[in-house]
Parts: sequence; structure tokens; C-alpha cells
Amino acid sequence: MSETAGHGAAAAYVGLLRPGNCAMGAFGVLLAAIVCAGPSGVEESWLEVALSMAVVMAFTGAGNALNDYFDREVDKVAHPDRPLPRGLLSSRTALYLAVTLFVAAISLSLFVSIWSVTIVIASVFAMLVYEVLLKGEGLVGNLAISWLTGALFLFGGAAVHSLEVAWILALLAFLATLGREIVKDIQDIEGDRGSRRTLPMRIGVERAGTVGSAAFLGAVALSPAPYILDLMSVWYLPVVVVADGIFIYCALIHFKSPERGQKMAKLAMLVALIAFLVGGVF
Repeated sequence: MSETAGHGAAAAYVGLLRPGNCAMGAFGVLLAAIVCAGPSGVEESWLEVALSMAVVMAFTGAGNALNDYFDREVDKVAHPDRPLPRGLLSSRTALYLAVTLFVAAISLSLFVSIWSVTIVIASVFAMLVYEVLLKGEGLVGNLAISWLTGALFLFGGAAVHSLEVAWILALLAFLATLGREIVKDIQDIEGDRGSRRTLPMRIGVERAGTVGSAAFLGAVALSPAPYILDLMSVWYLPVVVVADGIFIYCALIHFKSPERGQKMAKLAMLVALIAFLVGGVF
């Protein structure tokens, strides 16, 4: 194989697996572990945390490959620069790689904890069902994606054997992601016609928007729980108030501007994560 061909193959695999996304997932597990057990807890369970980060990287890469496999025809128009539409990799290669990485993720989780194994298997199942059955089916598809986001934080807690905070963090992430996914479907409603049956298509934009707002406000309502349950220090409160304010803004602004609403939801989730870090570490 020539040097140019080698670089081309490497670039194709990078485009398929999207290692930047994999690294972000691994970093999310590390942050969740720090929130749940503090720096000292992460230090004590460093091997489990490192294995968990590797699991998430493998799982995310598998999910990206599986997504490209199922979207290979759609991507000829939507993402023609990706490896499968360009013919740089075969669809069979993408599928085999996805299966291999899913098996690797499950296998590595066996060395962490029974909770880790359970979460990974449930997430693999959710990913497969989403890609095969739910991607174009509106709310149930949104729920599957929201589970996958929340499970990331559960997995971080399982790595340090501390799920008390992880459950609340995961539920907050679930609600925030659900709201954002619904708002994104509202934003993409015209482009999705004919290929998907999203919630806005099924019940109308206004009603779907109300469901999205309810998810954002549910996250706000749940946000005091970590402090009330004495799981976070008082320093958690001022930061989470900022996150709550952004979520409330999202719940209102997306009716006028879905694009701004879903972008601000990302910011609110980031600020909420910082609140958990501040409250868990200090």
C-alpha cells in the first residue's frame, strides 16, 4: 500500500469513527466520576475509570459506524463527504467495525462492575433499536437518545462505585436532552418530511414545543434535589441557578427560534455540569 493510500485509509476510518466525539464521551465519564466521588475517589478507582473511558470511546465509535451504515443512502445527499458515500470504505466494513467495537465495549465493562456491564448492554440495545426501528418514529426515538446521554453519567458513577449523585445527574441530562431533541425536530421539520415521523409532525409544532418546554422545566424542578439530599455543597446552588435560568429561557425562546433554543440548551447542560463539578469538589 502506498503512503498516500495509507493516509487515505486512515482518514476514512477517522471520518467513520469520529474520534473527537469518542474523546468527548470519555471526558464526560471522567467528569461524572469526579462529580460522584471527587478527585480522591477517582484516584482510588483509577483503573476502573480508565477502563470506563475506553469503553465509552469504543461504544461511541461503534455508534458512529452503525449510524453511517444505516444512513449510507441518506448521506449521499445529507453528508456526501463521509467515507461510505464517497466509497472510501464499504458498508460491510462499517458494520463489522461497529459490531467489533460493541463487543469490545461490553468485554471491557466486565472488568469494571456489574452496574457497568448492565449499563453498557442496555445502551447497546437502545442504540440498535434506535437505528433499526426508532430513528424515524418521533418521541420514542428522542427517548432513546436521551437515555444514551443520561447513561453516560450513570457509567461514570458506576466506575467509582457511587451512583447516588449519578442517578440525579443522569435524569437531569435525560430531561435536558429530551427537550433539546424535540426542539431540534421542530427546527428540522421541513427537511424531515418524507423520511421521518417526528413528534412535531405527529402532534403539531405548538404541542411538541410544549412537551419540549416541559422537559426543560422538569430539569429545572429537579435541580435543587442534589443540595436538598446533601449530595452537593452550597457552592452548587449559585451555578445551578444560572443553568436553570438558561433552561427557562430555552423553554420560552424556542417557540420563536428553535435554532436558538436548542443551542442554548447545550449551554445550559454545560453550565449544569459545571454546577455539579463545583458542588461535588468544593
